[in-house]
Parts: sequence; structure tokens; C-alpha cells
Amino acid sequence: MDYADHERREIKYRPFILAAVMLAMFVGAIEATIVSTAMPAITADLGGFQLYSWVFSSYLLMSTVTVLLYGKLSDLFGRKPVLTFGMSLFLIGSILCGFAESMEWLIAFRFIQGLGAGAVMPIASTIVGDIYSKEERAKIQGYLSSVWGISAVMGPAIGGLLVETIGWQYVFWINVPLGVLSLTVLWIFLKENVEKNTSPIDYKGAALLSASLTVLLYLLVEGGISIPWLSGAALGMFTVSVLLLILFVRHELRSPDPMMPFSIWKNRAIFIANIVSLTTGVLLIGISSYLPAFVTGVMEESASVAGFTLTAMSIGWPIAATVAGSLLIRIGYYRTSLIGGISLIIGTLLFVLMEPEYGPLWPAISSFFVGIGMGLTTTSFIVSIQSSVPWKLRGAATAANMFMRNLGSTVGVALLGGVLNSSIRSSFENNENQEVKSLGVDAVNRLLEAEQRSQLEPGVLEQLQIAMTNGLNIVYYIVFAFALISLFFILFLPRKE
Repeated sequence: MDYADHERREIKYRPFILAAVMLAMFVGAIEATIVSTAMPAITADLGGFQLYSWVFSSYLLMSTVTVLLYGKLSDLFGRKPVLTFGMSLFLIGSILCGFAESMEWLIAFRFIQGLGAGAVMPIASTIVGDIYSKEERAKIQGYLSSVWGISAVMGPAIGGLLVETIGWQYVFWINVPLGVLSLTVLWIFLKENVEKNTSPIDYKGAALLSASLTVLLYLLVEGGISIPWLSGAALGMFTVSVLLLILFVRHELRSPDPMMPFSIWKNRAIFIANIVSLTTGVLLIGISSYLPAFVTGVMEESASVAGFTLTAMSIGWPIAATVAGSLLIRIGYYRTSLIGGISLIIGTLLFVLMEPEYGPLWPAISSFFVGIGMGLTTTSFIVSIQSSVPWKLRGAATAANMFMRNLGSTVGVALLGGVLNSSIRSSFENNENQEVKSLGVDAVNRLLEAEQRSQLEPGVLEQLQIAMTNGLNIVYYIVFAFALISLFFILFLPRKE
């Protein structure tokens, strides 16, 4: 098939390819919200609240450290085979997660799931960058960003429904038919003309980055729990993580074909977009991971209502992502991003001001504003980045932005999980009630299921809920701080398009 025939076929089948890409992105995006909604039920069944954040951290760690490698591999071997490999691993991990019989096994299977997930989002976005022109991308990327919103709308609703009917295992198994359908359509309609490239794959860079993030992640999750913050062990782990990160950067700068091409960071728009993606990743995971636990355990609402509070984020996200396409053309990249940054400030501030007696409508409104902010900023960043680099760097550049958001979520869930666990433990230790004083962090498991809550003494129940509320208040102050940092960096975006 010559180039003209290839291009005509590509244009003819673009709607099918776009549908397959959006379905692949939906499978990856829904994983965050559907699992968040199910986590109170999973924790009540398997136990181990102290390991709560590891269920997210293990998945995010592997998807973060592999996203750059997959982006580079897609530039070398084509998008389709790399996406197929990643999606297959993701689906195997999903099947295994449903069979987990302990929190430890669930965490192990989430590692496998995350290992494949690193390929799904960046390569799906890159395929769209390949088959649509620069002028068409603003509108199409709005559709893609809306997938995050739609998944966040459906994820909590589906998650709550599955938990209350057939069991939490199905929040993982629902991925399988959707993933298989997406791959089938892609293999039928997407034909690639891949340039032969014999560049070596940067495995050393991937290994150094993986090691650095793993050490840092363990310290953040266990800091203040099994590892005292002001201890030699904590200082040693932090030092090792920083040294490994320095070695990674030095290696990438010297490598003839790095998986993280730092040259693209010289573009100010790309640099700031990546930094803001890092900070928004922290605030996004802080809300989506712990809000269902607060609504279920402290507000004493059902899993479906807890899912509704996150669903509101996704109502805002697709609306904003769709509007962003026309805003980018009318008012430009800077102003669109600025409106998104202000929306993030409003949403996170409302979370800081939230009290248990306000009911689920308050966190739902807060989530809606966060969704508006995420929809505007993510669409702006992806369109700008893909318009700034040639085809041979588009996979790596898109993956770099996804990497920064995933990195923010990975570090964020570990940091915030460590802060929450430490705060709850401190609250118990300083309590005058001897029964409460003797409790461990895992006692919070009993808040997450109505039957177990009803068996608690009123005084103990109240103290458990106060401990969780105080811990989550600290989490939301940190989330608000990251929203402020995001807006600060957005102010430095280039004002001329």
C-alpha cells in the first residue's frame, strides 16, 4: 500500500480508530474511580486499612515508571503492538485482582495491572495525534479528555452498584470485555507505516527511575508508621532515592536516544505543562482516593452515595474538556489554562472548608469544580505539547506529560496516605479513652461497613470518626496547597500562542 492509499484508508476509518482509542482510554481512566469507590468494601472484606494507600501506590508506581518506556517503544515499533502488549498485561492483572484473598495479594496483582496500564493512556493519545491534523486536534483532544470525565461519572456509579449487588471483584473483571473489544477494533482498522529504527531501548534509564521511585514511595507510605521520619533509616532511604534520580537524569542527558528526551523541556510551554501536570496529579489522587472513605465512614452514607460525590467531578470534567476545544481557538492556551487553575483553587478550598454534617452534596460540588479545572488544563496541555514536536518525538513527549501526572499521583497517594495513617495513629495515642488509646490504624476498617459500625460503642465510634476527619482535613489542606502551586506555575505560561 503506497502512502496516498494509506492516508485515504486512515481518513476513511478514523471514526472507528477514534472509538477504539476512546474505549482503551476509558478502561484505563475508569480504573481510578471505580476502585476508589469499591475500596471501603474491599478493606472491610480483606482488612488492612494501613495498606489502603498501597493498593493505589502499587498500581501508580508501575504505570508511572513504564509510561516513558512505552512511549519510546511506540516511537520505535509503532503504536499498535505496544498498546496491545500493555493492554494484555493490564487485563491479566485485572482478572487476578478479582481473585485476591488478602490485601497483600491484591497489592501484588495491582503491580501487574499497573505494569500494563503505563501503555494505555499515552499511546492512545499519541494515536490520535498521528491521525488528526493540528487544527483538528483541539476538538478531538476535547473528546479524549471527556473520557476521563465520563469514566469518572460512570466509575463511581458502576462501582457502587457492583459492590452493593454482585461483589467488589467485578470492578476489576468489568475491564476484560471492554479491553478486548478495543484491541479488536484497533487491529482491524489501524494500519501503520512505521519507519525502521534501530535505536537501542533505554532499559538502564527505566531501571534507575524505577529504583528511585520505589525507594521514595516506600518511605512516603511507611514514614511515621514503621519508619520514624527523623530516623537514620528515613534519611538513608531519601538519600538513596535522590542519588538514583540524579544518576537517571545524568544518564538521560548523555544517552543518544533517551526515553525521557529532556531537550523538549527547553520549550517553556512544555516545561510548565509538565510541572503543572505533576501538581494536579497530587491533588486529583488525594480527592479520588480518600473521599469515598470519608463519605462512607464519617458521613455514614452508602457506597453509591460515595460514588456520587466523585461522579460530580466527572460531570465537570467532560463539560470542560469539550468546551476547552473551542476556548483554545477563541481565547488561547494561556487563558484556558488559567480558568482551569482558578477552578481547581475553588474546588480544593471547598474541600478544606467541608464538615461531616454538611452532607454529601458539599463534596459533590467541590468535586465538580475540580473536574472543571482538570478538564480545561489537561486538554490545553496535550494539544500544546503535540503541536510542539514532530512525529518521531510525539510518543515520548505525550508520555512525558502523562508520566508527570502519574508521578504526581504516585507520590501524592503515598505522601497523603502516610500523613493520614500517621494522623489517625497519633489521634488514638493521645486519646483519653483507654479502649481507643489501644487501637491501631486498622481499627478504621470498622467504619467502612454499616454492620461493623453498628457494633461499635457510641463513644468509640465517635472517636474513630473524629480521627479520620482530622486526618483527612490535613490531606485536604495539602491538596489545596498543590492547587495554589498549580495556579502559580500556570501564570508563567507563554501568553502568545
